[in-house]
Amino acid sequence: MQQILLLYICIMKIENAIKQSRFTSSYHKVLVNLIYTGNWVRDEQMKVFRQFDLLPQHYNGLRIIKGHMPAPIAPKDIKEVLIDKAGDLTRLLDKLEKNGLIKRNLCPSNRRQMDISMTDKGIRTLEQVQQPLQVFTDMIQKHLSDDQAETLSDLLDQLRG
Repeated sequence: MQQILLLYICIMKIENAIKQSRFTSSYHKVLVNLIYTGNWVRDEQMKVFRQFDLLPQHYNGLRIIKGHMPAPIAPKDIKEVLIDKAGDLTRLLDKLEKNGLIKRNLCPSNRRQMDISMTDKGIRTLEQVQQPLQVFTDMIQKHLSDDQAETLSDLLDQLRG
């Protein structure tokens, strides 16, 4: 049932999804569609993250830390590449450490800096999250060709200027 709903939402035009057929311009329509689609993606991914007591920001942080392995990474370097920069990085790291997913150590070469590294539990958790997220990615892949996905990504890059 959920897959049918997902399929329906994926192919549903924005006009039908929000029950509004008039927009002030095609630019207004694309902005509404971006917001709607962004929220839809977030909500679908949250269904996965909740199973692991994670938020999207936690997942993003874990991926950044893992991508820097085997070397530790400084919080300022994590903040620089986070997708959602509005959140409180200290609180995010506190939660990950409390859950045993990361560890913090003083940097030996700069005692004012913390080194963040992934624990074995963090690596396992990230691997476990990947499976259900791949199912979501596969579903999207059924609706967009590689060329369409590249074009959409290029258009989004262009939109941000």
